[in-house]
Amino acid sequence: MSDLGDFTEYDGDPGDAPEDAEAAGSTADDSATQSSTPDRARGDAVSRDDDFEAYDADPVGTDTGIGVLSAAEGLRIHEDERETRLRAYVTAGNRSDVRIGTYLLAPYPDGESLFARVAGIEYAQEYRADDATEIHARRAMRSAGIDEADFKLMASLEPVAVLYEDGDDLRRRMTDRVPKPETVVRHADDTEEITTGLKIPDSGVFLGHLAVGGEKVRTVAEPPTIAYRLRDDYERGDPLVFRHTLIAGGTGSGKTHAAKNVLRQFLAEDRTYPVEAGGDREVCPAVVQFDPQDEYAQMHDDGDYDEDFARRVERDGVAHGGHDDTLAFVPKIQGASYDASHHRAEQVEFTIPFSMVRDNPWLIAGSGLNDNQYNALAYELLPRFGDEYGGGATYDQFTTFLDDPALREELDESGRVHEATFDAVARRVRGFGHVFDQDAKPITERIHEFVRPGGLTCVPTYHVTDTRATETVVLALASLLVDEKLSNDPTYDRIKDTPLLVGMDEAHNFLTDAESVQARKVIGKFTDAAKQGRKERLGLFLITQDPQDIAEPVFKQINTTVVLNLGDEDAISAVNIPSELESKVPYMEQGQMVVYSPDNSEPVELIGLEHCLTRHGRD
Repeated sequence: MSDLGDFTEYDGDPGDAPEDAEAAGSTADDSATQSSTPDRARGDAVSRDDDFEAYDADPVGTDTGIGVLSAAEGLRIHEDERETRLRAYVTAGNRSDVRIGTYLLAPYPDGESLFARVAGIEYAQEYRADDATEIHARRAMRSAGIDEADFKLMASLEPVAVLYEDGDDLRRRMTDRVPKPETVVRHADDTEEITTGLKIPDSGVFLGHLAVGGEKVRTVAEPPTIAYRLRDDYERGDPLVFRHTLIAGGTGSGKTHAAKNVLRQFLAEDRTYPVEAGGDREVCPAVVQFDPQDEYAQMHDDGDYDEDFARRVERDGVAHGGHDDTLAFVPKIQGASYDASHHRAEQVEFTIPFSMVRDNPWLIAGSGLNDNQYNALAYELLPRFGDEYGGGATYDQFTTFLDDPALREELDESGRVHEATFDAVARRVRGFGHVFDQDAKPITERIHEFVRPGGLTCVPTYHVTDTRATETVVLALASLLVDEKLSNDPTYDRIKDTPLLVGMDEAHNFLTDAESVQARKVIGKFTDAAKQGRKERLGLFLITQDPQDIAEPVFKQINTTVVLNLGDEDAISAVNIPSELESKVPYMEQGQMVVYSPDNSEPVELIGLEHCLTRHGRD
């Protein structure tokens, strides 16, 4: 293929050029003289009024909106969203302002409006031409810019709701009619329009600011951002805190930062819930946070931010600053010492009494007891041990009890526990001596300190290097809280009568779906807790980087899912969020999140606060 050369400098047929430069110059001068002589001869006889007048080619009036609905390919609203077809032509000057997820409004003639989001953007040719050619490409490569007039930008819209006025209120309903062709489409820039269209409550627990494509949505109001809140009153159903929350995010995504900011809102002084369903007496909730990385006790201390940030969050009604009523409940484990130089919260040591095992035999079944062995432990050995040694007996006494050969023989001869089963139980319940009955006050004697209305109790386990011991402590305390909440005859009224939020970081380590007896018992207990949480004012607040490992029966009870950056495909698919949000998850920056809470709002993208509202991070 021959080189086209610089075709933009072509001036005509080379054969028409003068023989030399002098001839060329003479020809040019003669031409100029001939063209100018008649005007000079007429002199002043030629008036300026005879010149062509210039006219403004711009249309009269001012453009409104960003474009119009196009019926070139039809306009259709359909019950099957895949059959819906809404496309808008975006004018050249507005094209840089349109993004995937942008919220738009298209009015109906009677005053109602269609609230929609941009689901797709496409450039199409304005004129029939093939621009995939050498000439088009090289011309574009040498030009300073692109002529938008040669193309049209078409935005595919996903209808969200129809907005209409009901007296002084703006309300929404499902999309039930199609707007007219050439309807002007504009940005949704009014706070009430957007919050109504997305069904976002105007009060509740603050999570972050509404965003599209990683940028905060701006309105004409002051402040220009839109606060996203979780419904937190009984007027429109149960508070969503008691419908359970999951925060999922990979390492470095900011999930602990986000979790602290949310928990801080539940500890606000003015946040209260009824003590019993339908009752008039209300108290502040208690928060118990299981903390494997020892990060949440820092919520006792103030965050690192300036006064300008403090004023901004106060304007949004966001509680901030360290929470004075924060205790670090430190499990006493033999051979493990706790260092608390990174926070100023008061430390309270406790131990797990072996008496708790009688009601929860699976606490010492972590070595993989099968059903026969578990039944022998739960229904033969532990009851007999309790009868002989009393309710205050220790773990060491229990192991001594199992060392009695006469007991083994008696149970085998009576057919109640086979000797092989007895031996398996005796082997597998050992190894908990460093966990139970240590030199500290039992947790059962510290209930009023452990659960405090308006108080935050953190249970750090970072100093416990034995995974088995950590699981035993966390599950023992969590089960104590759940059992008392669900009991009709509770031992500790303090737990029963206090609205309670149980937070669990690295929840996948404790609520995993497995075949062991212990796992089945734990999952069953927490599934019941999740199902009855609304009635008993018990909320689960789970934090994880591996949501796919949380048992499905528990996961199905989660109503609010907050997803930060996740890179694992299995983890992304496990959180079960709409596909339009799912595709954004791997690319979100720190602090960006999507929220899927069907009982609260449409699925949305948010940006969390740039600062943690309490202390976060270690120097």
